[in-house]
Amino acid sequence: MKDEGVIKFKYSWIQERPMPYEWISELNKWRDKLYKAGLVGKDTNGVGYGNISIRLERNNFIITGSGTGSLTKLNAEHYSKVTAYDLTKNMLTSVGPVKASSESLTHAAIYEAVPELNVVFHIHHLALWEKLQTRLPFTAKHIEYGTTAMAGEIARLLKDPQVLQQGIVAMGGHREGVLSFGKNLEDAGRSIDKWLVAP
Repeated sequence: MKDEGVIKFKYSWIQERPMPYEWISELNKWRDKLYKAGLVGKDTNGVGYGNISIRLERNNFIITGSGTGSLTKLNAEHYSKVTAYDLTKNMLTSVGPVKASSESLTHAAIYEAVPELNVVFHIHHLALWEKLQTRLPFTAKHIEYGTTAMAGEIARLLKDPQVLQQGIVAMGGHREGVLSFGKNLEDAGRSIDKWLVAP
């Protein structure tokens, strides 16, 4: 997509030193796995895609930074902490050495909609994206990522028991974009693995 990685919400970024590595160590291991599998990375134009997050407490969460999808390896310098947001006003605040991902509001919408969910993976995979749209509810094709409309769509879909049970959804208006989510990192990864091999 031509606007891949573009931040579409009102943004407040407080530049701070990196958080302790132990805060992101397990999340970063999963980011490595997703990168090696090509589910996070860069497209043929060199534009990065994909982002992952983990809830800290309540609606605060750690997420990969904007523009980090194309990097082979990440460290604490590449993560940001979202400390506040308003889905209705399309606003978000983060702190850290890098701005939070352009998909941060979508992650926020998931965490707000279902308190039991603690991890979100946003990956790209064309065949999986197409398959999911034939099997499960998905976000409307006219709705773009990183918008209040997408947040509303996510909230709507997460009311569907089938979506919650499967832990995965295709972003209809974001070609190749897939969201997986779970109570922990393994849950979110398992949903992807299950659907990648599903006939």
